[in-house]
Amino acid sequence: MARQGRERDSGKERFWRDAVRRWDRSKWTVRDFCAEHGLSEASFYAWRRIIAERDQRAESPAMERDDPHRELPAFVPVRVTPAATPPALEVVIGAERVVRVSPGFDAATLRNLLAVLEEAPSC
Repeated sequence: MARQGRERDSGKERFWRDAVRRWDRSKWTVRDFCAEHGLSEASFYAWRRIIAERDQRAESPAMERDDPHRELPAFVPVRVTPAATPPALEVVIGAERVVRVSPGFDAATLRNLLAVLEEAPSC
């Protein structure tokens, strides 16, 4: 069991996780399983509770955000997105007007836009 100022013993946790899993598959009573494997019933019950609590916290990490003893997940989901495509063209019209054109632009629309910008007085 983790206590303040002490690191968790991951080997001990793995041992008890395995024991609880084997007990669950065995369909034996806790008393019989512990007697057969030389385990303390009190330790078995304590570790079964600890494992259940840790698994529950792992499923809802937002609740345990401030817990300094919480375990971090071994893997976290990552979503890779394509980088933003820079404009293919940049047209600078005067000191204050810039038109950035992405690949696949409509040339006729660009011609109309440039004609309007050339006619309009600058602000």
